[in-house]
Amino acid sequence: MNSDRTGVRQSILDAAKPIILGKGFSAVGLNEILGAAAVPKGSFYHYFKSKELFGEALLDSYFSDYLAQVEALLSRPGSSAAERLMSYWQQWLLVQAGECPQGKCLAVKLGGEVSDLSEPMRLALHRGTDRIIERLARCIHEGIVDGSLPASLDPRHSAKTLYELWLGATLLSKFRLDRSALDGAMLATRHWLQLPASGAPSG
Repeated sequence: MNSDRTGVRQSILDAAKPIILGKGFSAVGLNEILGAAAVPKGSFYHYFKSKELFGEALLDSYFSDYLAQVEALLSRPGSSAAERLMSYWQQWLLVQAGECPQGKCLAVKLGGEVSDLSEPMRLALHRGTDRIIERLARCIHEGIVDGSLPASLDPRHSAKTLYELWLGATLLSKFRLDRSALDGAMLATRHWLQLPASGAPSG
């Protein structure tokens, strides 16, 4: 029974994600989400006490899935930590510069919209982005240990600065409808990490 309930709850979250990525949080009604999930409207509040708490659960689910993808990328065997880290930023650039909305960043999409409206959702964004920064910091530390990144780097500060750079660049790319900010973020990232301006990082 618990697995069935968890499955229905997750199906609602899975159905909602692409809709909210396209329209935002406030513009999407529960009927649209429940219709996509093929779940009766009356059952929504069995799984979520409010739309706000549904939004918090949606963000927690998004970050869990995203962090699993990040972990797979940053722990890939057979390459230096610098190579793994740069592959993360390259993947970010390709996805965010692409046309498909499914891979877009939910933190960018909802951050400005919900942070002033919902404290639970703001905290979910804060938790999720902090976890990403911590994983990036670990990869930078691994790069210092394996010699592919300079020992002068502060892993936590570097991870925080670069993540903030890429979030800002992603938002600017939405304003400009081009990838110039993302390309700039890539150049700035290589400069910060003291890696060659182009080509694969050494190490």
